[in-house]
Amino acid sequence: MNTPETLQDLTIEGAVLPPMAFRLPDGMHAIEVSLDADERAQAAQQLVREIYPRGEVPLWETMGSLYSAMADQMLASGVGFFGIGLYGLEDDRGVAHCSLTIAAFESGETDQEVVAQGIKALLLRDPLREVTWLDLPCGPAVCGVSFQKLVVDGGYTKSGQDEELIMGQIQVHIPFATGPYTAVFTLDTASVEQWDEFAHAVAGIVGSVEFPPSTAPAGLPD
Repeated sequence: MNTPETLQDLTIEGAVLPPMAFRLPDGMHAIEVSLDADERAQAAQQLVREIYPRGEVPLWETMGSLYSAMADQMLASGVGFFGIGLYGLEDDRGVAHCSLTIAAFESGETDQEVVAQGIKALLLRDPLREVTWLDLPCGPAVCGVSFQKLVVDGGYTKSGQDEELIMGQIQVHIPFATGPYTAVFTLDTASVEQWDEFAHAVAGIVGSVEFPPSTAPAGLPD
């Protein structure tokens, strides 16, 4: 779903969140996880056709079912959007890949500054995470950056040997300005050579976040 701006009422288990608007960059293909089951399955089918435009029906059906099942699981954990970013590299050197999730959870506090300070304190407990305070147009936010080294079994590598894989993650926590909730934008990638480009993309996404006034109060049911 490559729309210039997405306005979405995200949902979490047992709650309806205030509206949140944001922009997705070109090359980011997303499923609106909070759709109903049939619409979510259709969105998954559309996603795989965008990711694999030269694919055939068997591939689309298989991958569509996989992404649909993933979206079902993500919905239960508070994820509102799931996206795949594919960006061609210069000189036909392949494709850089990333995944994006947008989740939300109840923070129990409406003061954005208080929530952001609490999140920052929690993230700073991890000495391997780089934590940065952000002053976004929509309010304060906290960014955490981390890298993890994984070992890929030789059965899944071109060389046939075990290989190390570096995974990078950018996670931005944005307290809502219109209710006691926090949005969490998470980008994961193994294409760390393109880290600067992905960081720029995340900056554009979170910098575009808006919290339009809600016409109805949001909150957990009694």
